Amino acid sequence: MKIIVLKGSPNINGSSNMLADNFIMGAEEAGHVVEEIDAAHADIEPCTGCVSCGYEGPCILCDDMDIFREKILEADMLVFVTPLYYYGMSAQLKVLIDRFCSANSSIQSRHFKSALLTVAYNSSNWTFDALEAHYDTLVKYLNLDDQGRILGYGCGTPSMTKYSDYPKDAYEFGKSL
Repeated sequence: MKIIVLKGSPNINGSSNMLADNFIMGAEEAGHVVEEIDAAHADIEPCTGCVSCGYEGPCILCDDMDIFREKILEADMLVFVTPLYYYGMSAQLKVLIDRFCSANSSIQSRHFKSALLTVAYNSSNWTFDALEAHYDTLVKYLNLDDQGRILGYGCGTPSMTKYSDYPKDAYEFGKSL
């Protein structure tokens, strides 16, 4: 299976990227081909809504989106990895998803598998609930087959995450696919 890991953390050494790395190790050990797209550090501009692409053709924005679009369309599974913000997913990951969906209106007919990995320190669960609501909407809109989620509660720093069970859980999740 070809898996695309869509990362949205601006912190390269952050907790959510640690989960992604562990997931990737497990998935590669299981024999899957895994490729990362780092949305936070890529050249992806928000869609200007100009309609010059006709929602299916080339975009006038000269950025990395055309490269990513091809990689995503070749995948069997999309893994969304994001730090948890008070409003849900990282903005960089949202822009990648918006741009991908606007140029591929037939995406709902594809049957991607998907998963969500996130970690954050939070004393209340409403932010995790907000992220899961965003993800559930995305799963429904894109007709994704949700394979699971790792929601790392109580881990605000990489050192907190490192000594929790979440990295091991991410590794095992990748290996179990």
